[in-house]
Amino acid sequence: MPSLLHEGERIDQLVASGVQIIQSPDVFSFSLDAVLLANFASIPKRGTIVDFCSGNGAIALFMAPRTTASIIGVELQERLADMGKRSILLNNFENQVSMEQLDIKDVHAKIKSDSVDFITCNPPYFKEQPNSKKNPNPYYAIARHEIHLQLDDVFRSASKLLKMNGKIAMVHRPERLMDILDSMRKHRIAPKRIQFIYPKESKEANTILIEGIKDGKTDGLKILPPLYVYGEDNHYLPQIKEMLHGTK
Repeated sequence: MPSLLHEGERIDQLVASGVQIIQSPDVFSFSLDAVLLANFASIPKRGTIVDFCSGNGAIALFMAPRTTASIIGVELQERLADMGKRSILLNNFENQVSMEQLDIKDVHAKIKSDSVDFITCNPPYFKEQPNSKKNPNPYYAIARHEIHLQLDDVFRSASKLLKMNGKIAMVHRPERLMDILDSMRKHRIAPKRIQFIYPKESKEANTILIEGIKDGKTDGLKILPPLYVYGEDNHYLPQIKEMLHGTK
């Protein structure tokens, strides 16, 4: 569907779900993190799901075939939000998925408090520090560094939007785990599931998946089995291959 593509853009497909996504190397293409989060999240069968830091809508689109819930992507950057809107049309998901170009700190102005069943978030990973080296591409810099959005902003807004016992699932980096747990507790979200992702069995974890419940009991945290991405032959292991390509 060339009419939905702008100059320099391409259509990629997540074979496992049949979802197509408009991407561009000039901005920010989805990575394995998005696929991992969409698979990890205990997505409700119905209700309302909000995808914070939606980018070009990858996680929202990956979740859509697995639920009848309405899904709202929230993305600050206009160009990425526009790509997401066109990907929604490309997949004929316009009756289920929508995209709002909006700052997460202001999201309650558009989405009612205590109305959301589930939130996913693939936020900027790196703390914003005066001497931190950033990508010269502003799209990548905003997506990767806490320039416009801090962890506290994410959980503050999530806590406002979620119903009691609503959940939030996030992908992040292991070195930020204590910051994440502190912020969750501060905003009445009890961590319930954590999974560490390792590039290989012989390497340290480089990704973390975490899910919490608003106003949930503070006990009962589960640490899931580790997930390894590559074998020693540098090929994806079966569980990852299945997420990307489905079962043959």
